[in-house]
Amino acid sequence: MPASTAHDRAADRIALLCGTHDDERSLRAAVVEEIRRALGVDAYGWILTDPETEVGGSPLAAMPCLPELPRLIRLKYLTTVNRWTQLDPPFVARLRAATDDQPERSLLWRELLSAYDVVDVASMVLRDRYGCWSFIDLWRITPAEAFSSEDETFLAGIAPDLCKAIRRCHARTFDGAAAEHPGGGPAVLMLSPDLQVRVQTHETKEYLHRLLPTDADRQPIPAAAYNVAAQLLAVEAGVDDHPATARVHLAGGLWVTFRAARIGEPDATDADIAVTIEPTRPTERLSLFVRSFGLSDREAELVGHLADGADTHQIAAAMFVSENTVQDHLKSIFARTGARNRRTLLATLRGGK
Repeated sequence: MPASTAHDRAADRIALLCGTHDDERSLRAAVVEEIRRALGVDAYGWILTDPETEVGGSPLAAMPCLPELPRLIRLKYLTTVNRWTQLDPPFVARLRAATDDQPERSLLWRELLSAYDVVDVASMVLRDRYGCWSFIDLWRITPAEAFSSEDETFLAGIAPDLCKAIRRCHARTFDGAAAEHPGGGPAVLMLSPDLQVRVQTHETKEYLHRLLPTDADRQPIPAAAYNVAAQLLAVEAGVDDHPATARVHLAGGLWVTFRAARIGEPDATDADIAVTIEPTRPTERLSLFVRSFGLSDREAELVGHLADGADTHQIAAAMFVSENTVQDHLKSIFARTGARNRRTLLATLRGGK
């Protein structure tokens, strides 16, 4: 079967999956299998990102170097070649093509991937006007050949549907009933400068088990913590300027925020890194909510006034519009979010449904 025909059929199947899955993890698992079959992919990493900070938080991966995960993530964030934050539309790139067949220009390939005989990496970013929702790295390993321009075209073609589906999955998390927080104490993880775990609180283990379930006798993998800490390293190195923080869906309607900071003075780059995990603050949750549902700037402003307790008259005055216009905006917001009224809208926003 010609490659173009196989690509077209895979694209059709992926479009169908995008319309039938509401859970991001099952969606990613199903789609990545289609991509693997269509492109002959040997390994992959698909990381959901905070749409605003563009920092990763929820990975799905099958790679031969997972035992070196902290190093892999650190190098990924420090590598400028095809970095997901820097790709232009259509947000797809190939390592060999981007480096004129000199992959050693990539820090990640030079320091790690070359040791695993990675021939080429195809990168795809799922981004729209509401934010960056995830990035995907697809590896081919010897004796495979490099990705072709036809492979790149295939990925560019499926990216818009995938982006829309991932954003819809984010929005569906706000429909969930409020979930209990795993413990009442502080959740803190201490990492060395090379992202090795030093120590963590009991509450941290509970959070991590919920994020990436493992067997009871195995330590959970702190992938989200590695990502925010790696972003801190990238900021310090001048590679990127997004804050070292990421909001991650935990369970039900519950979102948590990971933050990384150096212990001691800000310029102490040889000091340990503290990663904290806490329930996402109301203002940060509001921002995520309006991005996930694709609300306009004016609709987002109105929801913010509602969250502050304003009534129709107060909202109209604050936005310099008529009360009828406020009602029209509300109807549009209800249609987008599936809320029946203001009460259910606010309950969905706050995770108390």
